[in-house]
Amino acid sequence: MPAPTTTADLTRARRERDRDALAAGESVDVLVVGGGVTGVGVALDAATRGLSTALIEAEDIAFGTSRWSSKLIHGGLRYLAHGDIAVAWESATERSHLMGTIAPHLIRPLPHVMPAFDDTALRDRLLVGAGLRAADLLRVIARTPRGSLARPRSIGADQVVSLVPGVDATRLRGGTVHWDGQVVDDARLVVSIARTAASYGARILTRTRALSVTGGGARVRDTLTGESYDIQARHVIVATGVWTGDLDPDTRIVASRGSHALLDPRALGYPRAALTVPVPDERGRFVFALPTTDGPVIAGITDEPEPAPMPDVPSAPQKDIAWILQHLRSALSRPLTSDDVIGTYAGLRPLVAPPDGGEAGDTADISRRHLITHTPDGVVVITGGKLTTYRRMAQDAVHALGIDERCITATTPLIGAQPYLTPAPPGVPPRLVRHYGSEAPRVAAWAADDPSLMQPVAAGVPVLGVEIVHAVRAEGALSLDDVLERRTRLSVTPQALARARERVAQIACASDSDVEVA
Repeated sequence: MPAPTTTADLTRARRERDRDALAAGESVDVLVVGGGVTGVGVALDAATRGLSTALIEAEDIAFGTSRWSSKLIHGGLRYLAHGDIAVAWESATERSHLMGTIAPHLIRPLPHVMPAFDDTALRDRLLVGAGLRAADLLRVIARTPRGSLARPRSIGADQVVSLVPGVDATRLRGGTVHWDGQVVDDARLVVSIARTAASYGARILTRTRALSVTGGGARVRDTLTGESYDIQARHVIVATGVWTGDLDPDTRIVASRGSHALLDPRALGYPRAALTVPVPDERGRFVFALPTTDGPVIAGITDEPEPAPMPDVPSAPQKDIAWILQHLRSALSRPLTSDDVIGTYAGLRPLVAPPDGGEAGDTADISRRHLITHTPDGVVVITGGKLTTYRRMAQDAVHALGIDERCITATTPLIGAQPYLTPAPPGVPPRLVRHYGSEAPRVAAWAADDPSLMQPVAAGVPVLGVEIVHAVRAEGALSLDDVLERRTRLSVTPQALARARERVAQIACASDSDVEVA
């Protein structure tokens, strides 16, 4: 029989109980507004300090920017190139926490290859080498063991081709390889943080929109029922990313669009490493092609201003995709074309606007540091930063409340945490171990009464039926879109979505008859 519900599970019944308690006037120590990686990180930080905590999210967990990243948990090599040592150091430190303790099951070490060609200037090769040595020094200082990330080194042309077969070997002189972290799924990381917060008692309410906030709570609307009510809190923290201005117009945000193309891995010869190509005449900026465990190669990334108003779901313009393909093409043996693109997506980075009106300038030059402000009526607002540093952002936000209890999130494993590449138990598919860690046997157990759930949901699609059941019964998915968009990511590849949608809907509805399918 399937395992019973745990304290980490986000179920429809739990949401209703938590909503009813708050609507009836139960007060909490900390109310968090926003269910992206920063918001759920704040909820976990507060809950692990023993504070009663509630989080509200207008849509679904990881609905916004957090699910549209490049999937990198990186040590800040780019920030070193820009001379931003503080952000680079913070990134290296947080990467060490994530890969070592917090979520080692979700993050793999990924080699990155930067080829050197006949026309690569000696100056550029020397700068790359110096940058990699500096980044490795940060790795050492951050106490990331070589067993997690090996040291960078120079490699020969034959090794470059072995790792990235699609590279142009006719003019190749060699290259460098360095290692960084890659999360199997950014949305899964966010869901795991939210569930871990729930295991410490946090109330997680999706489909709950903040209509207004004050230092003593918020007026909210349950978008499932249309009911509005007040939540009372001693402290309120707003972590709504590019939508911060909706609740705090005094915090100036510049939205930067990062577009990505999903490539058929055949286009690069099924690479075993990421390909990194410098953008000419732009210091510290690169395009890359990142292989994933599920097949597609993620190619990116742009850094373009996104004008207001912010779209709920941004899209990648064709000109962005063409720019990415153009720069990757310079390192490959054959040109990339639109036929090689099997999907696209874009995310909006919430960058803190510089005091000189930097929103009109190049967003690539705006710092990735985070900012904490206090509104006149006592609301704490946290914005900026990036996926890798979410934990430190959350820690700083809770510290800003004047809370004395010690932060323990650097040493708190997430639900499912276990060493990377832990062998799969008998009868459990390796895919489930990669995506759920030590929870994999529990996910597999959903097939106890229906063995067909251990099969893929469609031909050529890696997602298994038990993952759909787990999304609905344990991960807070209330609609078919929640499952397709943020629990399985099937929506980013249109062909896979078309093949799988009907079967996914069938399993989701069998798991919870109230799942929204429209």
